[in-house]
This record gives sequence, structure tokens and C-alpha cells, in this order.
Amino acid sequence: MQPLNLRLLMALALTFASALACAQDFKFSNDEDADKAKEAGRKDRVRAQLASPCRDKIRDQKILVLVGESRVGRIEANQAVYGQHFDAINSRLRAVGLRTYTQAEISAQIAQAEVDAYFRNDPDAALNASKKLSAQYILRGVISSQAVRNAMINVNQVTINMNFTLTGADGRLISQAGATNASYAGADTSGMALTLINERADEVVARLYSDYCRNAGVK
Repeated sequence: MQPLNLRLLMALALTFASALACAQDFKFSNDEDADKAKEAGRKDRVRAQLASPCRDKIRDQKILVLVGESRVGRIEANQAVYGQHFDAINSRLRAVGLRTYTQAEISAQIAQAEVDAYFRNDPDAALNASKKLSAQYILRGVISSQAVRNAMINVNQVTINMNFTLTGADGRLISQAGATNASYAGADTSGMALTLINERADEVVARLYSDYCRNAGVK
């Protein structure tokens, strides 16, 4: 009887292990399918928003793009430091036909003190900045990133948040758009943060573009 019982236990163990493996494969497959469906939905949404009709008169108006980084309750807004963050959004706005300023044009006309005041929500600073460049609209972007060590698997984990607000030079709200992204990373957490920003920049720009084409010039 003992050998029979042993064989029975082994058979049951193998059956259980096989069932567990199948269940895990099924779970992983479901997760992968859900991720693919989510990504496909995001791409469809971006394409639909970028297909929004936009009048030439609206396209020809100038947009001032300013980007800062949120750090421990304050915003660092030295535009020279955030060139790659700026380009992630600015280059895409230009690619869809909107008129923006280069970082060199902004730096040549607007003092850093005015930019800092603008990010402190000083409406006069916003108006002065837009007047110096004859901008009809201002796009204000605040990006935050956080890198922490995941002790369980001993790797870095990076999370970014982007929030953009598009207003008229008079402060009228045109659009708000944001995105969040996260990933594990190696030693270069700053590089990963920029990668994560670029991965979500398309959907931010698509939302801004759609709202801008629909709401700009409408009062």
C-alpha cells in the first residue's frame, strides 16, 4: 500500500503544480492582453485628438512654452536646465503645426526673474512675459519626478508626473492636460525620467492641441 500511496501523492503534486503553472500563465497572459488593449486605446485617443480641425488663424497664433520642475514644494524654473523637458513638448507642438518659440528666443527676451515670478503665479509676470514676445497664449508645464529604491527586488523605481495648463495671455483657461508614467531603472534615474516623459508626451500634446483648436479665440 505504501508505494501506491506514494505514487498517488506524487501524481497529485504534479497535477497541482501543472494547474498552478497554467493559472500563472493565464494571469500573465491576461495582464499582457490588458496592457496591449490599454496602449491601443491610448493611441486611438491620440490619433482622434490630433485629427481635430484647426483653423489657420488659430494655428498662426504664437504660444509661449515654459517648463519647470516641482521639487520639495517649490518650482525650479531655470529654462536653461530643462532644455530636454522643454523639447519633449515643444517639438511635438511644432510637429502638429502650432507656432511656438525656441528656448533661445525665450531666453533672449524674458529675464529668469520674470519666469520665476510667473511660476509663483504672479499674473503681472505672465502678462509681461507674453507681451515681450507678442505671444497670444502661454503653456505652463510643471514636471515632477521621484526615484526610490525598491528594496524587495533591489532596483530603482522612477515615477514622473506632468501637468500642463494652456491659457490666453489674459489668463483665460484654454486647456489642461497631464500624464503619469513609471518604470524600473538602473543607475541613470534622470535618463529614465526623461524617457518616461517622452513616452507620455504625445498624449499630453494631443489633448492640448484638440482643446486649443476648439477653444482658442472663443470667449
